[in-house]
Amino acid sequence: MKLATFVTTKGENHVGAVIDGDTRVLDLTGAASGDPRFASMLALIDAGDAALEDARRLLDAHGSDSSLVHALGDVVLLSPLPEPRQMRDGMSYETHIRKSGRGMRHLMSGGDMSKVDEQDLPPLGEVYSQIPIYYITNRMTVAGPDATVHWPRYSMVMDYELEYGIVVGKTGANITEENARDHIFGYTIFNDFSARDQQGLEMPGWLGPAKGKSFDGGNVLGPWIVTKDEIEDPYTLKAAVRVNGETRCETTTAGMLFSFEKILAHMSQDETVFAGEFIGSGTMPNGCGLETGRFLEDGDVVELDVEKIGVLRNTVVRQKA
Repeated sequence: MKLATFVTTKGENHVGAVIDGDTRVLDLTGAASGDPRFASMLALIDAGDAALEDARRLLDAHGSDSSLVHALGDVVLLSPLPEPRQMRDGMSYETHIRKSGRGMRHLMSGGDMSKVDEQDLPPLGEVYSQIPIYYITNRMTVAGPDATVHWPRYSMVMDYELEYGIVVGKTGANITEENARDHIFGYTIFNDFSARDQQGLEMPGWLGPAKGKSFDGGNVLGPWIVTKDEIEDPYTLKAAVRVNGETRCETTTAGMLFSFEKILAHMSQDETVFAGEFIGSGTMPNGCGLETGRFLEDGDVVELDVEKIGVLRNTVVRQKA
């Protein structure tokens, strides 16, 4: 199933199942008639496999009910997880690690980004092949599909990042790699919008990105969550970035240094990972301007397209000083 969070005509947040070739949504919250398991996406995740089976039964029973089915164009989609319990984002692709490191040095030295490819690529740091590297980001600044992302006033260099990730479906600690898939609820797309000049100022401080990543609406998830049974192999999906309709990147999800199963096993060592957390893959190869030398401009429309998941679209608008 494709599960979304949307705003009803009464202004309420409901959970829905996206159907009919991604053109309509069934109101699962309404169909469930007050069942608390369908009050929110977190409630549905917490309720486990039995609730998912009931969601499928609701879909079978009400998929043609005009009072419960709405055209996607008639509703406002939110992030499928408006407030994840936690957000962690990785650095899982060698191409991005090496190219973005080169790009950041070039940017902060005042170099012409159109000539960034003329610089030598650094080697992959040893740590990236030894353990999964990730940081914890701001779960309270999440936006959804078609939301306008307001460029932070303190930044002059705005960037997109093509990522996907997992939503954790079952709480646990000391999860084994062999059992980790049991803890995955589904997959969604992540645009990790980044104020690159601010990030470049922060990174020498050794504590990771702060305001370079953390601003209202900067963490975008969507357009929905695709349950894991719909994606047999998440590591071979085609992906692309389009800006104002122009393709800037065509890539795939292949080549992660560590699979989500290995990442979950690492994260959960003597630490509880909770249902309702989001874990990002890190940026796919050539999936950001820091790698290619092309950043965003005021009014740009960015689309992240990941096979079997969907298209996550946002407009970036520069705020007045």
